[in-house]
Amino acid sequence: MTLVNLAQVLEPARRVGRGLAAFNVIQIEHAEAFAAAAEKVSLPVVMQISENCVRYHGSLAPIAAATLAIADACHQPVVVHLDHAEDAGLVEEAVRLGLTSVMYDGSRLSDGANRAETRRVVGLCRAHGVSVEAELGEVGGKDGVHAPGVRTDPGEAARFVADTGVDALAVAVGSSHAMTERTAQLDTELIAALRHSVPVPLVLHGSSGVADEGLAAAVRAGMTKVNIATHLNQVFTRAVLDRLENAPTVDTRKYLGAARDAVADEAARLMRLLATA
Repeated sequence: MTLVNLAQVLEPARRVGRGLAAFNVIQIEHAEAFAAAAEKVSLPVVMQISENCVRYHGSLAPIAAATLAIADACHQPVVVHLDHAEDAGLVEEAVRLGLTSVMYDGSRLSDGANRAETRRVVGLCRAHGVSVEAELGEVGGKDGVHAPGVRTDPGEAARFVADTGVDALAVAVGSSHAMTERTAQLDTELIAALRHSVPVPLVLHGSSGVADEGLAAAVRAGMTKVNIATHLNQVFTRAVLDRLENAPTVDTRKYLGAARDAVADEAARLMRLLATA
């Protein structure tokens, strides 16, 4: 296996203009699907566990242990990443458990407090070889916290990176979380300006709402890490419904297995798309 931190795969991808796919783990089948996809296309992958997912399971340790074990068995580089963590204590737990990357979300804090706490998180994580992603210019749709229509200013983004020392920066360029239709229009001129101004790789959240052409254009403009969750949840759910409609069963392995296979196929397709944009 090759369990790596985010910087180890993100910076090389940035240098050559290649996109890196990041997918959310909710059930163990998701992690299995993403590992299978990485093996199929011979590309690195980011497996993300969100703070919302931790709340769903009741704690981080069980889903983290399962994801780390699956990553350990994968022959491609895998980042196991804590996504959208607002609780700094959860970040500290993720580091103890062996996750290799975290995304700290200080959007509920004042600007000064956000920068100070992000800088503290970076210091903690760097001491353990763990990468840190942060967000500036709130991406819409995240539990009502983020204001729709906000865009990240390139100069402000550069100052935020300098102040905090983060390894990657999520920016607001027109996407929104939890979109079920792929209709979002990204500002590729802003992406290019951010790529020119910001010295670390850029991250696109809310990518499920962006069509294939928009994702490819975003990578060409300078986006590197691309987070996709809701779209794959739709794929998972459709596969479960189709399996139960066409071949009813009470064996959960049958319909969850069908969903796992469908997600693996779509994840592999998206990984190729982003890597060859």
